[in-house]
Amino acid sequence: MHGQLPVVWDRAEGFQVFDSWGNCWIDFTSTIFVANAGHGNPRICAALEEVVKKPNLHTYTYGSPERAEYLEYLIENTPENFEKAYLLSAGTEAVEAALKLMRLNGQKAGKKRGGILCFEGNWHGRTLGAQMMGGNASQKDWIGYLDPNLFHLPFPYPWNEHAVADPAAFFEQSLEALCAEQGLSADEDICGIMFETFQGWGAVFYPEEYVQAAQAFAKKHNILIAFDEMQSGFGRTGKLFGYMHYGVMPDLICCGKGASSSLPLSFVLGPASILDLPDIGSMSSTHSANPMVCAAGKANLEALIEDGLIDNAATQGETFQQRLNDLASQVDSHKITISGKGLVAAVIIHTRDGQPASDLCDRVCVLAMQRGLLVVNTGRESIKLAPPLCITEEAMAEGLEVFADAVHDAIAEMA
Repeated sequence: MHGQLPVVWDRAEGFQVFDSWGNCWIDFTSTIFVANAGHGNPRICAALEEVVKKPNLHTYTYGSPERAEYLEYLIENTPENFEKAYLLSAGTEAVEAALKLMRLNGQKAGKKRGGILCFEGNWHGRTLGAQMMGGNASQKDWIGYLDPNLFHLPFPYPWNEHAVADPAAFFEQSLEALCAEQGLSADEDICGIMFETFQGWGAVFYPEEYVQAAQAFAKKHNILIAFDEMQSGFGRTGKLFGYMHYGVMPDLICCGKGASSSLPLSFVLGPASILDLPDIGSMSSTHSANPMVCAAGKANLEALIEDGLIDNAATQGETFQQRLNDLASQVDSHKITISGKGLVAAVIIHTRDGQPASDLCDRVCVLAMQRGLLVVNTGRESIKLAPPLCITEEAMAEGLEVFADAVHDAIAEMA
């Protein structure tokens, strides 16, 4: 791990982080969208203590009460289309599993090729299939080859005039151009579409009409739609899952990060007809579904739903987004764009002549850290903000004030 700010965590509670020397920070990172229910959430800590007391820390493929109870609660509290879950440890594993499931379904349907439509600029993880589905070409240089059946459509950025003017037409025209270039038949060669619910580096969402056009196309041609919900899931956007902002129902969703607000837990959710496709023994993961993570996962979901944390994200999110847009309007020296929903936002900064202000973003992150606020440094022209969903109105206001001062002071320093 390189490039982290020089903060050594000793403990973390709720929305605060402490080191061993008496320093305290307001956390606007949620440890990269993991601690949605808050650091050291009491429900989660209590559930883990019960498992440790037994003790019963690992079961591999054997069942456990914790696994059964978690799966039952998970399925009961997610949309009815999701009948089964395949539990894993890391988000990139879940994406790989979805890739496999989409291709298995395509084979069952008689497709000639295992084509998957992906999007330029998206990110899905660091394992091989996930990285090849991602849209950053430079991140794939090390691989040495690319899967010829993974195809990338242009992302409908809000600064793309054609995408904004008619999102559905932009999807249809982009797809038509890709099929013509690659000689693809939708009925015979494409078996899945992989969305990142919002493009991670900038919290950039698709136009609603764009996603709905993609779903209509998928239904017409027997193609599965999967959403990578790593950053957007578990209340982060003010809804249980981020895809719910688009008015669509995916076939599969890949979840991780905020799935437990603590221990490594990820999964794929989908209908039984798809989750039952793999042969017995053909999909497994050593640490998946162990009692510890299942106990944490259930307690996390209980906290989000029963303790009102998702509702808090929706309510606080309106103020959060408005305050950031107010900040953007106060800056004349740079062009600042705010994107996001609920309690996730990206502050995207360019110079007035359109150049990415990456160095300025780096400096803002350092100043914020020095003044008691942790934010996500993306290493490019954006800064991401994502406090735990338990954050109070007062703490959010304080954090935003610190952030605004850091932006203004960094601009003055670098003028």
